[in-house]
Amino acid sequence: MIDFTDPAFVEDPYQDLAELRKFGKPIWHEELQMFLAACHGDANDVFRNKSLGRIFKERTPEFEWETFNWLHSDSILDSEPPKHTRLRALVAKAFNRNKIEGMRPAIERITNQLLDSIDEKVQSGENFDLIADYAEPLPVKIIADLLGFPDSEEHLLRPWSQAIVKMYEVNPSQQYQLEAKKAAGEFAAYVRDLAVFRKTNPGSDLITDLAMVEENGEKLNSHELVATCVLLLNAGHEASVNAFGNGMVAALKRPDQRELLKQKPEEITATALEEFMRFDAPLHLFERTATVDTYVGGVKIEAGQKIAALIGAANRDENIFAQPNEMDLTRDPNPHIGFGAGIHFCLGAPLARLEMGVSLPALWKKYPTMELAGQPVRRPTFVLRGYESVAISV
Repeated sequence: MIDFTDPAFVEDPYQDLAELRKFGKPIWHEELQMFLAACHGDANDVFRNKSLGRIFKERTPEFEWETFNWLHSDSILDSEPPKHTRLRALVAKAFNRNKIEGMRPAIERITNQLLDSIDEKVQSGENFDLIADYAEPLPVKIIADLLGFPDSEEHLLRPWSQAIVKMYEVNPSQQYQLEAKKAAGEFAAYVRDLAVFRKTNPGSDLITDLAMVEENGEKLNSHELVATCVLLLNAGHEASVNAFGNGMVAALKRPDQRELLKQKPEEITATALEEFMRFDAPLHLFERTATVDTYVGGVKIEAGQKIAALIGAANRDENIFAQPNEMDLTRDPNPHIGFGAGIHFCLGAPLARLEMGVSLPALWKKYPTMELAGQPVRRPTFVLRGYESVAISV
């Protein structure tokens, strides 16, 4: 059975994931103590099945993990109806289509600022880092702008987020746990203070909107508001960074796909960003728990047992996708489940698509002769799959 911590597997998991799909049904993984759904239909069912809950198990001792625990238990991601229904309705009312589309000018401004900084390196004969100079700061700056974080304190956000999301990996180390507890406390306190300030000094930012929004007499309480903001940053930028980096590296390694981006970046952006999400998924594992005995793919999942959707495996299912191991930036239709499905479909998907819809063609129009300037460096994680650095020459 798969060792999810094996560096060789982390580097390239797709052959092993293909072997899992051959079983044609969810398989029990003894070490993880959960079923693994590798086929597209089963993984999709994991997201949509109402007998499967996203049930957050609080970490102990409670006094050490108190903030980390409620940041998750009071978020949309780790709750189920009726709480999930109430939270999502409130957040969706504030984080709506007009709010997201209204971010376009800010996204274009931030994109151009980052390209100007990159150009200074290029003009001095240096390579630039696709991750550190572009893919990573872009969504952080965009979400910071959306939430109304001061520019002078933006640098705090990425380290906090990275420390917290390391807890989603298989068997996080003691050091990761210490860093996550510290980051959760600092991040929550920061957002709470900002939210308190905005209630008496409202602005045009999302924190103000979340503080004011009401649905059927319901409002977000303090913990829910803070948890929502933290989730937006953690989920919103991690997926965007990894999707952009993974997709760009894959395209740059394939002359035919690189040529497509070089010749007509704006024309193929819509299908290209979906293929980025499918081909090398930024999130690989999403677990749920059976609230009653239920069946997925003909396999009985007993109440209390866990099952995980293996998103990267599902997105290469040969029964759904033609030539699934080939990147095709013009693929259409593309029924990947990179953004989830059902009630857990990613609330930030429209923003992620808008970000990449602006930033991807802008980069290729600026540097149509981009090439990899060495071997990209992968992050040593499976669940959140991405690169630490990607050197680019132009």
